[in-house]
Amino acid sequence: MITGDVSAARWFTSSRSNGQNNCVEVADNLPGRVLVRDTKNRDSGTLAFAPSAWRSFVDLAKQHH
Repeated sequence: MITGDVSAARWFTSSRSNGQNNCVEVADNLPGRVLVRDTKNRDSGTLAFAPSAWRSFVDLAKQHH
């Protein structure tokens, strides 16, 4: 569950998404958390990760790309 004010979240998509909306959006400008949501269905929910967990995920994804 997302708690607190997220109205200041600045969302971005991967440069690899090619504008196809087959991606996720990420907001990493809020203190202590990284938010992730589905580009196609932004109102379906938002996941929150600790910044260290998100960095670990991204590093692992880069290794397997």
